[in-house]
Amino acid sequence: MTANLRPDSRPDPAPLLARGLAVFPLPPGQKAATKGWQHTIVTGDQAVDGHLPGWPAGANVGIACRASGIVGIDLDRHTASQQTGANAGADGVAQFASVCERWGQARPVTLEVRTPHDGRHLLFRVPPGLMVASVSGGTSRLGPGIDIRGTGRTLGGYLAGPGSVVDGREYVIDVDVPIARLPGWIAALIGHRNQPTRHHDVPVEGHR
Repeated sequence: MTANLRPDSRPDPAPLLARGLAVFPLPPGQKAATKGWQHTIVTGDQAVDGHLPGWPAGANVGIACRASGIVGIDLDRHTASQQTGANAGADGVAQFASVCERWGQARPVTLEVRTPHDGRHLLFRVPPGLMVASVSGGTSRLGPGIDIRGTGRTLGGYLAGPGSVVDGREYVIDVDVPIARLPGWIAALIGHRNQPTRHHDVPVEGHR
């Protein structure tokens, strides 16, 4: 099932601001940010009556991971024709289920967003003192089909937020619950405490 655009749908940062997330405008219809997006980040304390004055009409909504204090686990779903390398034909949703089973853990319950190509974004609060680097191309320690959008050491990564529309399809909240704290077993796999990371800090939203 794909996340089809509803006729009355409008990208709106207000629901994300209400969850304590930091947001910034993405170009209409796009999930890739423009250069300097870090300087356009806004938070709820800048809102008036829950809305942001001057927010560009029709803009998609980006979630800034570092400013929000979150990490996004990006479960991609690719066909071989959509991606090459480690992610070719990968199903990140199935891979994540396998990782949970291997660690003897239930699938974490947190705010979960369905992406236009039926992938998933799982959002987690990052514990104090933990650095999570962004990793693309299915090369994270969670396995193929899973990218990480983290807080990073300097810029951090980002995600397209719910309500954003790409290719005529919408990012939709699939599990509407508060954002949970990053489970310790996942933090042990992808997080770093006061030690250099081997991964490049990639400030981009991942392929779906």
